[in-house]
Amino acid sequence: MNVRELLQSKKDAIVTIDVEDTIGAAAHKMSAHKIAALVVMKDDAPVRIISEKDIVRSLADDGPQAGRRVISSLPSAGLEGIAPDATLKQAMALMTYSRHRHLMVTEGARLVGILSLGDIVKNLLSELELEKAVLQDIYLAAH
Repeated sequence: MNVRELLQSKKDAIVTIDVEDTIGAAAHKMSAHKIAALVVMKDDAPVRIISEKDIVRSLADDGPQAGRRVISSLPSAGLEGIAPDATLKQAMALMTYSRHRHLMVTEGARLVGILSLGDIVKNLLSELELEKAVLQDIYLAAH
């Protein structure tokens, strides 16, 4: 399976936030949508991902006033993205290497989705369940 196929099975809308919104606004948006990361946009282009981890670090560094800081004031985390035609193994390797739990899925400069480690784990568990069911059917048919 590749990244595009996994995104099609998710059918979740991409939730974004503007680079000049506050960290507090990002936290509220994540809570409202029950998600752990947002794609940060500037002039309709993705520039980074802000995650719960970024918010916790900001709170640890700045205390309660962190919520009033704008997202653009956070240290750059780098732009980790992957193409929709990449394999899930490639996505897992990139997540492991970059130590990120979320990747933007981009086609050229266009944002097409966001992929989480949880999405990949859920897919792998589904594949294992299917494999188990097939093996059980084969075993039962043979006996």
